[in-house]
Parts: sequence; C-alpha cells; structure tokens
Amino acid sequence: MKARLRMSVLLAAASLVPVCAVAQISASNTSEGINLFSDWIVGGRVTTIQGVPIAGAKVQVVPKSFSASMRTLFTDRQGAFQVDYSLNLVETKELAVEVDVTKKGFRKATLFLDYAEASKTNIIRVTLWEAGEDSELLSQADLISGLAPRLKKLRSSDGLSAAGEKDYARGVAEFLEKNGPDRALPFFTKVTHRDASCMPCRTMLALTELASGDWDGAYRNLVEVSNKILTGEIPGRPEPLVALGVMESWRHQPKIAAGYFVEALKYAPQDPLALQELGRSQLLVQNWGAADEYLGKALAAGAGPAVRLLRVQALLGRGQFQAAGSEMTSYLDGRDVKQMPIHVRQLWAEIEQRNKVEAVYEKGKTKGDQQLDYLHRLPPDLSGLEPATDQAPLNSILSGVGKTVADFFSNFPNTTSLEQVHQEKLSRKEKVAGTLDQKFRYLCFTPAQTWGLGFDEYRVDTSGGQAWLRGREDGYMLTSGFASASLVFHPAYQPQADFRYLGRQKVNGRDDYVIAFAQQPAKARVNGAFKSGETTMATFSQGLAWIDPQSYQITRLRTDLLRPLPEVNLQRETTEIVYGEVHFKGTDAGFWVPQQVTVSVDWNGKHLRNEHRYSGFKLFRVDANEKVGTRREPGQTPKPASDPPATP
Repeated sequence: MKARLRMSVLLAAASLVPVCAVAQISASNTSEGINLFSDWIVGGRVTTIQGVPIAGAKVQVVPKSFSASMRTLFTDRQGAFQVDYSLNLVETKELAVEVDVTKKGFRKATLFLDYAEASKTNIIRVTLWEAGEDSELLSQADLISGLAPRLKKLRSSDGLSAAGEKDYARGVAEFLEKNGPDRALPFFTKVTHRDASCMPCRTMLALTELASGDWDGAYRNLVEVSNKILTGEIPGRPEPLVALGVMESWRHQPKIAAGYFVEALKYAPQDPLALQELGRSQLLVQNWGAADEYLGKALAAGAGPAVRLLRVQALLGRGQFQAAGSEMTSYLDGRDVKQMPIHVRQLWAEIEQRNKVEAVYEKGKTKGDQQLDYLHRLPPDLSGLEPATDQAPLNSILSGVGKTVADFFSNFPNTTSLEQVHQEKLSRKEKVAGTLDQKFRYLCFTPAQTWGLGFDEYRVDTSGGQAWLRGREDGYMLTSGFASASLVFHPAYQPQADFRYLGRQKVNGRDDYVIAFAQQPAKARVNGAFKSGETTMATFSQGLAWIDPQSYQITRLRTDLLRPLPEVNLQRETTEIVYGEVHFKGTDAGFWVPQQVTVSVDWNGKHLRNEHRYSGFKLFRVDANEKVGTRREPGQTPKPASDPPATP
C-alpha cells in the first residue's frame, strides 16, 4: 500500500494568528481499502523582538520525516504563514520539518519541528533579530563559546541514556566541531525526546537553537530548565541561568537578567562569565560601584581582557578617572589606541575628556568667588521663603522626588506636542533688538533599542519632515532638550550632585519645598553642552527645584552654569522651566511635563533669550501595539514561568 499525500499552501487569515499545528485524523474508502489520514498544519507568525509583525518574510518548509518537496511561501501583513500536509498514518507516524525564515535586514532563523504525536498541538512563533548586534551586550557567539564547551561531555549521571550518548556526541560534533548548528538540531531534539530528564541536554539544545536563529525555542527550553532549578526540582548548575540572563539582557531587561546571574553564582561563585554579565547588568542600570566590584571579581576569576573595557566604564561612572586610565592602559598592553576599534577609541577619548573637565572646573575654583552659589548663598529672588531650620527633611524629600522622576522616565509614553518658539536678541540694557517666531511639532520618545535614561527629542514640520530651529546665521540662539532636565533628581544621578534643603515657598497656593543643587563635575554622568564654532564644552549645572509636598512632582526648575566658561566666552546660561500636568487618552495617570521654558544666555558680549511654549500634547504611536510601559523593580529573584513572555 502506497502512502497518499496531498498538500496545499495557504496564507493564514488574520483571525488564524498564531496558527496551531494540529493533527486531525480522517478516514476514506479507496479501492485498496480504508486509509487513515492525518492533517498536519505547519503555521505561525513571524515578528521582530518587539513583537511587530514582519510581512514578506520568506518561509521555506523542508520535510524531514517523509518524502515531499520543499515548499516556499511568504508571510502576510500580519506576519502569518501556513502549510497543510495530509499524510497516511500507516506510513507516516510523525511529522518532522525544518523551517527556514529569512528577511532582508534580519538574521536567518532555522527551526527543527518534530511532531511525534498525532494529537499534539503546537504553536509556532518565530522571532527575527535585526542584523548586527548591540555592542554594549555580550555577543551571541561569545555566549555560546563561553557555555557550550562546558556541556560537551555528558554522562548517565546527567540523565543521558546509552543510546542518547551516541546522538548527543553526533550533535556536539556537528555543532562545536563542524560549526553546523542546523545539522545538530535533529540530534539534540531526538536526545531530549528520548531522555527528557537530561536538563543539560536541553540547555545544549537551547544554545544550538540560538545559533540557528530560533529565539523562541531557545527561550522556552531555558525557561523550563531554569524553573526546575529555581524550584529545587533538579540540582542547580549555572549554564542555563547565565544563558537565560543574557537573553533577558538582549530583551533590554537588565534588572531581570541580574536576578538570573545572582542565582547562577549560588552554584558557581567564581564563574567568570556569570560575574562578568552581572557586572555588565549593573553598568546598564548605572550602578557603578556594584559594576566595578563584580567586574573586578570576574577579572580575578580569569575573565578575558574585554572585561577591562567594561570596568573602564564603571570607573568612569564612579568618577575615578585615573583608575579608568590605568585600566585602559592594561587593556591596550602597549597597542596603539589609534589602531583600535571605534568603541575603544571612544572610551579613550572619554577618559581624556573627563580629565580635561576635571582640570577646567578645579582650575575655575581658584579664580575668585562665583556670582552664583545656590548651595551656600540664598538667591535674592526667593521672596516669601520660609527658611529651613535644619537639613533633616532633605533625605525624605530626595527619596520622594527621586521615585517620582524615576516613574516619569519609566512610564512616559511617546508624545507629540505643538512647540511655539520666540527667539530674541537683546541689547546690553535688556531691550529687544530683534525677534524670530517659529512653530513645530515636537516629538519626544524613548527609542526601544537605547540603553540608559532620557528621551530623543525631534522637531518636525507640518508635513512630518525633520526641522531645525532657524536663526543661527542671523545671531539667534538654538536651544532644545528640556524633557530630560529633571534627570539630576533621578536616583541613578543623585549621588553625582550635592543638595540642600532651603525651605518652603508659597507657589500657586502650595507650600512647595525648595531644593538647591549643584552637580559634581568629577562624578556627573549627565551634562549639557555648549558649542561655539569648532569648540564644544561640557556644561554642568547648579540650580533650584520647587517640589509639590504631596506628590513630590517638580513644578518648577531653574538651572544656571556651575561656573562661567571663559574658554568659550560663556558668562551665563539660565534655564527656567515651568511644569504642568497633562493627561492622555487611554491612560489614567497624569504626567508633569515642561510647558514653558525660558533660556537666557550671555555669550561673547551678546544677550540672547529663547522662550518655548508647549501645548496640545498627544500620544505619538510608533506602532499599533504601543503601550505605556510599566516600571520593573530591580534585584528580584527570578520567579518560575510556565511560558516565555510575549516579545516586548
């Protein structure tokens, strides 16, 4: 009796996404008797790591367990694809296929699917990574080379049967010796089906899936193994926890990643890769001291020289520029920095720049008294201020405003607003000598692929094309970047400034707290910039903040230069920001945003003033699935998960 095969290729409708791969049994009468057929659907959905559907991705389905030709199709607008097989159950007991997914601008993904049971239901989800890798994160190749060799030789004590040892050895040969992860997948898949208790085998399968581009399969297997370790169901070992932590860091979740690295170190306290990646995770959340500590331990445990570059960043964050320079010298080991990759040259340039800044500001301290010193001299325009009798309330105020600012930067959605800009040139007697008015749509959003805090801010014209503030050629001043002005009060940046509680002042019926602050140039990792001709100088601020005592929202902010900068003929730069609360459709929370900003500058004998007004705030949707984010708490032990989370 010959097996009968019928095949159809369909593009799934939007209502079928994601599609289940389901086996359905049917009977039919033929001249040869009764034949049983099973209907298998190979289908699913292709998305980016952010969960955006990818249309037009090329999908090739290659049967492995029966004789049929390869089928090629393309995903629809929802990223969906579907292939239907009807197979004779007498001849075909299972369905095994290889699925290759490609799209220009993305890495190839290869999945090996083995449907061993006729009643089994599978959901296929394919995540494509954009081509290239984030240089701030561990590369996929380094993750695999750091972990896979540890799993090269497994034994019966690991849950591997005699028959499984042979297939496992074949998979290892294909994966590690011949660099053929696609060819290794069937062997490791077979092993995990036969020896389901072999969790190191499943970890190796996950690493092979990663190398083949199967993000979802790798994540699913690592979650399964890690959950068993976290719940104490199996003996713990670091490899799956480290791998899952790195995948979380690739998803831009450094705090969650750190939890997995901490767990891995419980089983291998001197694991250099776990220490390295825990240190990297602390860099990403700007916890400089902890990053320095763990990276130092990683070096002591035998981590490679690349860890020294990470430690340079940690030392820069701590304001230890000489130590950062020494660490960079150790990394270079006599090599010419000009011949090094760009990211190394950039770090070297930052060390030199920070040393220059430190020298400039230290030199400035010896040139007489400053005109402004908010920390030690009460500003003359604080009429009605009820002075503080002591500094006891300061810590609680900083804690409250720090949480509010952190929530703002974690939860603020992408927005657009109307920006009206009024530019003025002033005479020495503050009389207006010239004006220029402009209008823009102002976009403020946090890029999905960007680390750290703050926003990208863009001006666009009425047609949506990027626009710039005009007038520089006529002697006016160009100013922007006010949405991130409150970062000095973020918990990550508070240690880089000095603060003083001045007292309370009546503002719009409230007795607001008034806090003076001054950045420490040797430590500050957030600063402004002033460009004059070909010379650019970093600017650091001092100023005042008015804080609502109930909500701890900053209602008004004034900043001035920490000191004049004669190097660029800049005598004064004062920014005054008035905040107001706005609400967006579909969100319950209100957000306090800059609504009026005035910037005054005395430069090179000229007096300039810009006034910015913002109104008509609306959500700016990058894609149809955009949501206001939720804040994630740091330092939590990972909780077991039954399924991998949806791609963000």
